[in-house]
Amino acid sequence: MGQRVIHVMTHDSIGLGEDGPTHQPVEHVASLRAIPNLLVMRPADAVETAECWQIALNAKTRPTVMALTRQGVMTVRDRHTDENLSARGAYVLREAEGPAQVTILSSGSEVEIAVAARAALQAQGIGARVVSMPCWELFDEQNDTYRANVLGAGTLKIAIEAASGFGWERYIGADGIFIGMRGFGASAPYKDLYKHFGITAEAAAMAALEHLKNKG
Repeated sequence: MGQRVIHVMTHDSIGLGEDGPTHQPVEHVASLRAIPNLLVMRPADAVETAECWQIALNAKTRPTVMALTRQGVMTVRDRHTDENLSARGAYVLREAEGPAQVTILSSGSEVEIAVAARAALQAQGIGARVVSMPCWELFDEQNDTYRANVLGAGTLKIAIEAASGFGWERYIGADGIFIGMRGFGASAPYKDLYKHFGITAEAAAMAALEHLKNKG
């Protein structure tokens, strides 16, 4: 209908924790992203949430879903910008120190995992970038140059999302690595679940190092 309808959803991903696999929506975000003309936003922190809310209010001819987490998250946007960075769908949150070899893409609560993975790689001399992707739909509407610059040509792409990886291949490519869910969840505190399913900074860093080692 092309109407500005804003849906606010909470308890996304396996971060729901103790309520069991039936209450952990590993497939919902991918399903929502398949709906035409729907903006699906997974903000990483309070700053991105405010930006996504502004975008939703200004979207006069399309509905929006705000997919929010249950657990607390760290503030990853600690520097003020006049520009609404989320309005482009994705942007470079952390640049690499030295030549970039790895680009870590993530959304929502997993962005802080991506930031920690970057730190682990940088500590071993591997230049790593972090890209926050709060809204695929808006990112896909950007021009080719912007999208190429954000994705980082020539770098290994790693995507981190505590849900189904369906759709991430369009950004990470055939040689990319997905850190996330390939089945249903389980019932346990969310930190235990993330460790059990390998959705951790350590797992992402190890996967990158192994890939670079084999490639080189």
